[in-house]
Amino acid sequence: MDQSVALLALADRTLWVAALVAAPVLLSALSIGLVVGIIQAATSVNEQTLTFVPKLAVIALVLVLFGASMMALIGDFTQDIFAQIARISQ
Repeated sequence: MDQSVALLALADRTLWVAALVAAPVLLSALSIGLVVGIIQAATSVNEQTLTFVPKLAVIALVLVLFGASMMALIGDFTQDIFAQIARISQ
């Protein structure tokens, strides 16, 4: 029973870390897509590359700004996983 609780806690933390890592990229792409979509609707310009290029630029900027903290979060989580595996296997 104790191992199943530990595994469920680990699964919960895994989902939380995945959400924290993905959130900056997804939220920035969503906001830029919304702004460009409103501009396209207002001007009746339906060009596909008009939505792709700003999203690509903003995602690159977000990864430059938050990439180090995202990788640190993943690294810390990976170390915790290996520590818990060693603790559970004893």
